[in-house]
Amino acid sequence: MVAMQLWIQYVLGSLKDREDGAAAVEYGLLVGLIAVAIIVTVGLLGTKLDTLFTNIKNALP
Repeated sequence: MVAMQLWIQYVLGSLKDREDGAAAVEYGLLVGLIAVAIIVTVGLLGTKLDTLFTNIKNALP
């Protein structure tokens, strides 16, 4: 019985000390933030870039 109690304390203690999940969540949030920044930038500059590339294409022989 004592061995089982010690084993449960060991397992719960090792799970408490792990931070892998927290790091994964942080990386996920960073990826999401970068994706939102790219979408906003493309949305704001999209028509200007389209016009620029169209002008360049028309200027080529």
